[in-house]
Amino acid sequence: MDKIPVGISACLMGDEVRYNGGHKRDAYINGTLAGHFSFYRFCPEVGIGLGVPRPTLRLIATDDDTRAVRTEDQAFDVTEQLVSYSREQFAEISQLSGLILKRDSPSCGMARVKVYGAAGARPEGRGVFARTVMDQFPCLPVEEEGRLGDPGLRENFIQRVFIYHRWRSDYFPALSVQKLTDFHARHKLIFMSHDQNQCRELGRIAALARPDNLGMVASDYLSLAMTNLKKIATRKNHLNVLQHIQGYLKRQLDAADKQELIEIFERFERGELPLIVPVTLLQHHFRKAPDEYINRSWYLNPYPAELRLMNLL
Repeated sequence: MDKIPVGISACLMGDEVRYNGGHKRDAYINGTLAGHFSFYRFCPEVGIGLGVPRPTLRLIATDDDTRAVRTEDQAFDVTEQLVSYSREQFAEISQLSGLILKRDSPSCGMARVKVYGAAGARPEGRGVFARTVMDQFPCLPVEEEGRLGDPGLRENFIQRVFIYHRWRSDYFPALSVQKLTDFHARHKLIFMSHDQNQCRELGRIAALARPDNLGMVASDYLSLAMTNLKKIATRKNHLNVLQHIQGYLKRQLDAADKQELIEIFERFERGELPLIVPVTLLQHHFRKAPDEYINRSWYLNPYPAELRLMNLL
C-alpha cells in the first residue's frame, strides 16, 4: 500500500528548528515508521516567524486561559499567532491520518506540558498548536514521540493510524450503509479487544444507518470507534477475542490441536508469551481451514507484520 500521510513536529525529523538551534531526531520514527508513513512537517514557532535560535516559550495560567509567552518576558505573548498558524494548517491536516508531536513543548506538547502559575508549575497543559488541532480533529490519532517508546502505547497509536487511514481512504469517500456495515464487521474483533461494551454499542450504531441518516450515524460511529481504540487492549480482552476466534475452528481441530491452543492461550494470559504467538498459531490453522469472516477480519493482521508490534505485547 502507499505510505500513510502523518503529520509530525519538524524537530523529530532532524530539522534544526529548536529554540537552541538543534533538533530532536528520533531514530524509530525516521527508521521503522518512515517505511510506512509519509511525514509532513510542522514547526509552529518557526511558522509564526520566531527565529532559530530564539528565547524559550512557556505556558502560563491566566484567569480564563492558558497563554504562550516568552519565558523571560511575559508581555511577549504569541498565543494568538500560534492559534492562527494552527488554523492555517487545517486544510493540510484534514488529509492526514495521524500526528506525532514533540513532548513538553509549549506549542506541540500533547499533554502534561508545564503550566506556570502563582502556585508554581503544574504538568497539566497542552501546547497551543496541539490543543487547537486536537479540538478541531478529535478523531485524528495523536501521540507524542516519548510515549512511542512504550510498546503498548506504540502499538495502540499505530493501530489507530492504520484504521483511521482505512476509514478515510477506503470507506468514507463513497460511504454507504453496506460499506459502514462492512467496516464494522471487519474491525469488530479489534474493537472487542479494546472494550467489549463499546464494541456492542458500535454495532448498535451501525445497525441504525439508513441512506437518509448515514452522515449523522457515520459521525457518531467514527467518534466512538476512535474513543474505543484509544483504550489499551488488555491481555484479558485479547484472550476473549482469541477464544472467540478459536470457535470458528471447532470442527477443524483435533484434540491435540485444541489442547495446544489452550496451553498457548494460558501462557499468553500469564504473560509468558507475547500476542504474536497465539496469533501466529491461529493464522496457521486458518491457512489450512479458511473461514471467510476471519480472513476478512483485520484482527489477526491489523498492520504490516514487519512492524513487529505484537512481539512485545
